[in-house]
Amino acid sequence: MSADYAHLCSAILEQCFGKVVQSVADCLFSATTRTLSQIASSTNFPRKEVGLALAVLIKFRLVSFEPSKSNSYLPEYSLRREDVICLLRYSRYIHLVQTKYGNVGASIAEELLNSGSETATGVLLKCLADNENKAESAESYRNTFIQMISDHYIIKTPELITGEEQDELVPKFLKNECDFFMHPNIDLQLLAKIRNGEATLANAPDGNMVWNLNYDRFHQEFRDDLMKLAIERKLGDNAAECFRFILNIMYNTTDPWQRKASNQVTFVEIKQAIERKSNNLDLMKHLDQYISLITDDSLGFLRRVGDMGGGQYIVDFERSFESLAFACVESVITERFGSKAARIFRVIRFKKYIEQEDLQKEAMIPAKEAKSLAYNLFQEQFIHVKCIKKPGGGGSGPAKAFYLFQIKEKDTVRMLLDICFKALYNTIRRSNFEKSEHKGLIEKSQRLDSIVEAMKERGEAEDYIAEIAETFTPPECEILNKVKHRIKTLSKAELTLDDTIFLLQMYQHHCTTLPTGIQKFK
Repeated sequence: MSADYAHLCSAILEQCFGKVVQSVADCLFSATTRTLSQIASSTNFPRKEVGLALAVLIKFRLVSFEPSKSNSYLPEYSLRREDVICLLRYSRYIHLVQTKYGNVGASIAEELLNSGSETATGVLLKCLADNENKAESAESYRNTFIQMISDHYIIKTPELITGEEQDELVPKFLKNECDFFMHPNIDLQLLAKIRNGEATLANAPDGNMVWNLNYDRFHQEFRDDLMKLAIERKLGDNAAECFRFILNIMYNTTDPWQRKASNQVTFVEIKQAIERKSNNLDLMKHLDQYISLITDDSLGFLRRVGDMGGGQYIVDFERSFESLAFACVESVITERFGSKAARIFRVIRFKKYIEQEDLQKEAMIPAKEAKSLAYNLFQEQFIHVKCIKKPGGGGSGPAKAFYLFQIKEKDTVRMLLDICFKALYNTIRRSNFEKSEHKGLIEKSQRLDSIVEAMKERGEAEDYIAEIAETFTPPECEILNKVKHRIKTLSKAELTLDDTIFLLQMYQHHCTTLPTGIQKFK
């Protein structure tokens, strides 16, 4: 992990949990594992505060622990570095759930995200106690919760081993993949009694089953949306709908996070699925043409590998995310250096290795300008130089050297990812600075808004309300509007940067052998 990512994680954790948790996480980030005593001595916080900070991080699945190799009674803690950035995606997770399950699902997801992890009964009690969605019954919340488990958006954390099976001081957990999506026993009658004060949460039958959101399932949806959106923009809505059905069929036989390519899908399976579930007559009529269109496209999302069943196809994740990632890289180069620099980058990538003289001819750019642009790209590490030496005549003369431009694709993506981490860190810091610098003005505006709302509810005279509102002077209004505009712009930048980071992380997962933190179950 880079220093830029370390700074970003530190800023995110400070924003979400405060200074103590941030210091503990920074300490864990700099080492593979640490004990409680080591963290306390490194951060200069009391053991009690460090323990509470670790408890928070464990509850939010950002820290894991296991017995020390040298002493089985001593726990060692490690930070799940890849999951820290997921804290920034909470709004995207809630929005996705809302589009699929409505306000009830969004309420459940929000409570789980705010709690980190919670029992099913505990989540439903918090949702029902909320003022929103009063018309919804406890049964609808229960059914939605169970449906989200069935669709793998909610996953059960491994159960704590208790009793005689646990003979050591460090807690151990039973990981059984078959139980991760087993439906809990939610007693609606007991739920009503707890709400009326006739029973307590300790009486709930599902007290030992703790649930949290399954980040990888959400990231699977985001990844599929990236691919479908790319096809929709380039080939149209019908092609995107066709590819959506191909993905749905693919998941019946393929691990969602298979790195290189999916298992085979036949034309007959695609056709039967579309005839059964789609009302798009144009897609049904020209299905073979749409599949050929996707297969022949330069993006390389779909590849034909056989002729059985009307044709066998695989989804080529490696080539797909290579195309998408380098479209992003070229876009960055165009914005920073212009379209001619992007053309030089494409020529080098196509040729693999190329000399300076050949580069300016292939790119059809004047020699002086081509040299200047190539130097700028080399200086910013978008392209690299490979030196090839050839012995002189007779083996005794001076060696000839040839300097070839090349692109180290994995290094380029990693470098751009670090730039995104740095930009996102700067955006968060700037947003926090704007909020703290104008804290008094923002709080005054919020207090005034609440007073005006209360006066309107009481039915006060309009003249009196206007008089109160005028206590916020025009210069203050102007400053506040500028601050709000800056904060809104920074928030949009955060979302855009996170989209780019996610795309480049998908490239690292599907196009490299680097560990990416994506597992089937965590």
